[in-house]
Amino acid sequence: MPPSSPPPPSSPQPAPPHPPADGLLSAARRNVRDFAHALSHPSHPPTPLLAGAPKSWQRLLPYVVVLALAAVFLPVTVTVLAGQYHLNGGLAGALAVAQAAPLLMLAHRPLQAWWIIFPAHILGAVVLLGQDGGQDAAWPWTPPGLIGYLFLLLALGLRERRRTLAAVWLATGAAGLVLFLVSPEHGTDNSLLLLILGAVVLVIGATVRERGDAQRRLAEQETISEAERAQRTLLEERTRIARELHDVVAHHMSVITVQADSAPYRLEGLSDQAREEFGSIAASARESLAEMRRLLTVLRSEGTEGERAPQPGLDRLQQLVEATVRAGLPAELSLPAGLAGIPQTVDLSAYRIVQEALANVVRHAPGARTRVSISSDGAHLTVLVVNDPPERTGSSLAPRTPVETAGTGHGLVGMRERVRLTGGTLDTGPLPDGGFRVAARLPLPPAAPPAAAASVPLPPPEDS
Repeated sequence: MPPSSPPPPSSPQPAPPHPPADGLLSAARRNVRDFAHALSHPSHPPTPLLAGAPKSWQRLLPYVVVLALAAVFLPVTVTVLAGQYHLNGGLAGALAVAQAAPLLMLAHRPLQAWWIIFPAHILGAVVLLGQDGGQDAAWPWTPPGLIGYLFLLLALGLRERRRTLAAVWLATGAAGLVLFLVSPEHGTDNSLLLLILGAVVLVIGATVRERGDAQRRLAEQETISEAERAQRTLLEERTRIARELHDVVAHHMSVITVQADSAPYRLEGLSDQAREEFGSIAASARESLAEMRRLLTVLRSEGTEGERAPQPGLDRLQQLVEATVRAGLPAELSLPAGLAGIPQTVDLSAYRIVQEALANVVRHAPGARTRVSISSDGAHLTVLVVNDPPERTGSSLAPRTPVETAGTGHGLVGMRERVRLTGGTLDTGPLPDGGFRVAARLPLPPAAPPAAAASVPLPPPEDS
């Protein structure tokens, strides 16, 4: 066998290309793009400053201020340029208009005003290079120009975001540095002074703006939270009513089931079709009752065992009023005898309305004499709770301090929901003497004609 030839030397594999490093140059380019975008795109719509103020004079105040600034700085700039820097009248007037007239835009478009005023000041500094204003003359910013520019920076701080303010400040500092390098011995250089004062003004304006934004967001959040609390209270009250309503409906559905099951044994001569109909009624009633219990299980999944207790009614109003009296509230109850045949929904709603009304008196009018009155005209049940002003104590006859100084109105929400459930009406409000009144009118069903009680025989036992 011929000797095997040695394998050819492997060529060196090229190294995988390394991703370009994000060095200082690329970071600088990215920051320059961000600053350029911030300078060319205002961070707010062209709405006037204080446009959302509640009073008209507050909304007009920014316009008055910018008019005053333009009216002051325009003639002052012309006078300083012509008198101190010895510019001819036409050139001085043109520079003054370019530097002072855009101050009228500070109320709604401060960034656009900066794009006019800033180049105008640079142009003015270049023009002043050829003028002999003396070694004591301020340069490159004239005194009125410097003050007007600070007002411009303040307007920017009140409207623009931080990146824009940083870009404006850096552009101002860079222009001052370039002008200083061009003519380092021309008059008294005030670029550093403007840079320091501009930073202070921008920080003040940004702080005021951010504080106002924070207060506005806080107010919006409080409004949202209050709306959510009211909605949550409404949902909780509706859930509670649904639980209580189950006890009422479940009783009637159970009665329907028993009557439908026992009808074939109580009534003689029923046809097979009628017996099937009664059986179908009983089956539907059982199915509805089972579905209602499943829904109630969901509603009570986060409830307590106390919510499964029997629901109170008008028969327990006396105990409720006595407990309120023991708590230090003088209360009287007027409850006529013989209030029978009241639906359980109305009975429970009347009790809950009185309970909430007395709780409100204890919280907001401690010691006030309270009168609870229940009456019926056969068609409606009227619930009336009236309390006097809070009890006055001491030699100064000052009213007692309430437990709660400001209510949320959630109790009234629950009252309205209960009255709406029964189809009644609710009237609440303060009285002229300082008391409060709660009046509910709940409809009652028409009285059924008396009928002879029929005995219901038990079904015969099934054959084993």
